[in-house]
Amino acid sequence: MTRNQKHFVGYTVLTVLSVMAVYMLIQYGSFYFNDPAIRAGAARMTPLHEKANPLFLVLCSLTIIIAVSRVMGAAFRLIGQPRVMGEVVGGILLGPSFLSSVAPEFMNAVLPPTAQPFLGIIAQIGVLLYMFVIGLELDLTVLRKTGQTALAISHASIVLPCLMGVGLAFFIFQAYAPLGISFSSFALFMGVSMSITAFPVLARILSDQGLTKTPLGVMALTCAAVDDATAWCLLAVVVGILQSTVSAAMSTVALTILYVLLMLFVVKPVFAKLVPWLERSGENISESSMAVILLCLLVSALATEIIGVHALFGAFLLGAVIPARSRVAEDLNSRLQDLVRVFFLPAFFAYTGMRTEIGLLQTSSEWLVCGAITLVAIAGKFGGAYLAARLSGLSNRHSAALGALMNTRGLVQLIVLNVGLDLGVLTPRLFAMLVVMALITTLLTGPALKLLKVTPRTANF
Repeated sequence: MTRNQKHFVGYTVLTVLSVMAVYMLIQYGSFYFNDPAIRAGAARMTPLHEKANPLFLVLCSLTIIIAVSRVMGAAFRLIGQPRVMGEVVGGILLGPSFLSSVAPEFMNAVLPPTAQPFLGIIAQIGVLLYMFVIGLELDLTVLRKTGQTALAISHASIVLPCLMGVGLAFFIFQAYAPLGISFSSFALFMGVSMSITAFPVLARILSDQGLTKTPLGVMALTCAAVDDATAWCLLAVVVGILQSTVSAAMSTVALTILYVLLMLFVVKPVFAKLVPWLERSGENISESSMAVILLCLLVSALATEIIGVHALFGAFLLGAVIPARSRVAEDLNSRLQDLVRVFFLPAFFAYTGMRTEIGLLQTSSEWLVCGAITLVAIAGKFGGAYLAARLSGLSNRHSAALGALMNTRGLVQLIVLNVGLDLGVLTPRLFAMLVVMALITTLLTGPALKLLKVTPRTANF
């Protein structure tokens, strides 16, 4: 045996003996001093998900979520549905609607309730980044040609379903409204819930279909952006009425309009001058430039959150005011897009799905009411968008396509419904019906576009 080998063996033996000595001393001391932790540990074995640290729980949850989302997304692509809907359904399957009833112990082990708050934070940050990326792809110079048309279509797709939702409230108020809630509050919330278009999911569907940069895609995104902002303002009004603070709700609407004007007429010109300076460093923007832009993103999202609209709207607005054809926009897009789509968005879809329980609908009459709600929602959104688009001079195919796209409600609808549930304006049963409506209307978008033969080539006006 060489000298080096002898040294290695000696060090190994010394290390092992030292570790054993430390362990024996600690154990002896614990029993000698009657350590309560020893008694508690001997009396009860703590499950893994209860004693694991939050990082372990989040990593475990994200592993399951991303794996399920990729598998479900691929499966939905095979049947002609957008990948995003597979991710949405995957999130529903990971929640109380399926996994907790089939394998509750497995769900508590890999997706425990203690991990959900951390997943919620990751999900919200991911959606902020995704809305920023969508804003980067939106060319505001194109919107000058279609802005008035988009505004008309968007508002028509809000007014008609809102009216139909209020009318629907007459028929379901007595059976499905919570005790103690006034008809006016219930009807207003039903009207708003029928008017929602899920901007993030719509953007993802357009991206999957290759329609984001087409005239039809730009029009749909613009309509959805206006629709989303208007719907959040309407929701603020309803919440203000429920909380007897109508003046606060009106100030939210005024501040939102003011912030949009500030971004378009102050921040946008600043970025028009700032972008050439950021591009001087070379082919790709520098780390410092990336930090400045992400800081602006957080400030914009924080501003709209303080106003009361939603942080998503502020993230989208900042992306929209950065020149779309600049190297800065292209570089930011290429750096963020894949990470956000693969890592962050599945967390958002799964987190929202894990909070949704569809199993509350049990009787045939409840499913009939759910079907009626879905038909009213489809007719209102499609009818409003289609009629306004036709009156604006669009073709029958493009008008019908916009009607189908505006029917995409997705998980933004679920966020609004959760607000209603928290405020006590919805019962859990009606909440479940509206969730089913949101899923069905979103799942119909892909087949409707296929039926209308909408492709990147036919999406030009």
